[in-house]
Amino acid sequence: MNSPSGETSQTLDRGLTVLALLAGHSEGLTAAELAEELSTARAVVYRLLRTLEAHRLVGRIDTRYVLGIGIAELASKLRPQLQATVLPILRRLSEETNSTTLLSIADGDQALILLTEEPTRSLFHLALRQGARHPLDVGADGIAILAGRPPASDDGDDVELARRRGYALSAGALQSGAVGVAAPIRTSDWATASIGVVQLGVEVSDPRIPELVTSAAAEAARRLSGDFTTETAAQS
Repeated sequence: MNSPSGETSQTLDRGLTVLALLAGHSEGLTAAELAEELSTARAVVYRLLRTLEAHRLVGRIDTRYVLGIGIAELASKLRPQLQATVLPILRRLSEETNSTTLLSIADGDQALILLTEEPTRSLFHLALRQGARHPLDVGADGIAILAGRPPASDDGDDVELARRRGYALSAGALQSGAVGVAAPIRTSDWATASIGVVQLGVEVSDPRIPELVTSAAAEAARRLSGDFTTETAAQS
């Protein structure tokens, strides 16, 4: 199998496609459904699934296959890198916007606040608890993650609007009297993290904030993708 960038492994490509398909179907998929999605023989799909099961990347509930615990274990090992990479960006964004900033990740159907930074020069700001969770479809940070994924039939209006804008905006969703702006970190077409800003008030204090947030999220995506050279460092 050839690609514009050189040779690739068809088997590995199919295996990764299986994981991507299961990630988009929380209720799981049968081997027959996966075979149809991949346009390949069911016997090939069974071989892929057995291999992925052996590495705990796929599990089974009756006849349906779901993502396995190995995915969570891999994700947990990514968190330290994510924190170290994004922390300087959060600090700068916090000072630029005089707001509390946060890095959130998707954990199943919930958003997990992984990291927060508070402005140094502000007398009044929101203190967010690291480790706090809330539904993905509530709050700008979770909505931004959903907006960074392919459209789904159950997307709400706020997710669709965020997808068009490139950022999510919420007011009073998680805390009365607070407004949030967040943008997805796009390292693939399936976002799992977002960068956001939270302020006291009912609207953002500066019209530049959505642009600053989306720029910060784009920089985080470049760094996490390995596209961080001397030139990009000079721009940050």
